[in-house]
Amino acid sequence: MSDKKRLFSGIQPTGNITLGNYIGALRNFSTFQDEFDCIYCVVDLHSLTVRQNPAQLRKNTYELLALYLACGLDPAKSTLFIQSHVSEHAELAWILNTITYVGELSRMTQFKDKSSKHQDNINMGLMDYPVLMVSDILLYQTALVPIGADQKQHLELTRDIAHRFNTSYSDTFVVPEPFIPKAGARIMSLAEPTSKMSKSDENIKGFISLTDDDETIRRKLKSAVTDSGNEIVARDDKHGVTNLLTIYATLNNITMQEAEKAFVGVSYADFKMAVADIIIETIAPIRELKNEILADKGNLDKVLTDGAERARFMARKTLSKVYKKVGLIQR
Repeated sequence: MSDKKRLFSGIQPTGNITLGNYIGALRNFSTFQDEFDCIYCVVDLHSLTVRQNPAQLRKNTYELLALYLACGLDPAKSTLFIQSHVSEHAELAWILNTITYVGELSRMTQFKDKSSKHQDNINMGLMDYPVLMVSDILLYQTALVPIGADQKQHLELTRDIAHRFNTSYSDTFVVPEPFIPKAGARIMSLAEPTSKMSKSDENIKGFISLTDDDETIRRKLKSAVTDSGNEIVARDDKHGVTNLLTIYATLNNITMQEAEKAFVGVSYADFKMAVADIIIETIAPIRELKNEILADKGNLDKVLTDGAERARFMARKTLSKVYKKVGLIQR
C-alpha cells in the first residue's frame, strides 16, 4: 500500500471548462499525481441536480475525461473514473444522510444560488448534493481535497460529518484537510472582474474556454474589462488589470512583481495581447491533444473501466466498514 497521502478531486461534466478551472485545478493535477495517491472523478451524478440534455451530458463526460488526460493525467499513476460507475458513492450518501441535518444543508451557499437560478426545479437532489459530495470524499479515506475559496463551506461540512460519524461509531473516516494552491487559485471573469470566472457564465465574453480557438481568445481579451488610468499594476482598485496580471504571472510561473515590471510603459491594448499570447501558448496544445484523445473512444472506455474497478475496490472497503458499524448485515 502506498505511503502517499490520498487526494480526491471531482469536476462536473457541465458547461465549458475554463481557464480559471485550469489555473485553479487542472494545471496542478499532473504534478499532484507524483506527490499524492490521486483519485480524479467526473461527477456526473451531481450534474443531474439541474436539468440536462442526456446526449449532451454523455458528450460532455467523454470530453472532460479527454481533457483530464490532455492536461497530463496518467491512468497508471492516478485513478480516473466516472462517479455513476461506482455505486458506492450513492450508497454511502444514504447512510450519511441519516446523520446530516436539514439546517446544515439549507445554509449551503450554492443551494441558495442554484435555487434562485432554477426556481422551476428546486429538487431534493439540489439540496442534498453536498452529502453526495461528502460521500465522494470520505469513501476513499481522502486526506487532501484541492479546493477554491468558494468551496470551503462544503469541505467544512465534510469534516463535520466525518467527525460526527467517528464520534458516534468509532474512528472510521479520515478527516480531510483543504489543499489550496498558493497562486492562481482564483481567476476572475473578463467581463465582471469582481466575480469568479465561471463555466456556467451566460456571458461568453466573461470566460476563456479550453476549447476556444486562438482568434476567439484574442477577441475575448480585446474586450476584457480593465480600469481607468493606464498603469499596469496589481491593486485593490484595479480589478480588471490585477486579474489579467494574475493570469499572465501564473501561466509564466513568475511573481506578480515580475509581471508588473514586464509591462511598465506598455499600453492596455498591447498588455491584453501579451496575455492572450500566453493563454494561447498554454491552451492550444491541450486543445489539440484532447481532440486526438477523443478520437479513440475505445481507449477512453478502457480508461474508465480500469479506473472504476480500482475505485470500486477502495470504495467497497470503506462502505463495508460503514455498514458493519451502523448494524447492517453484510451481503
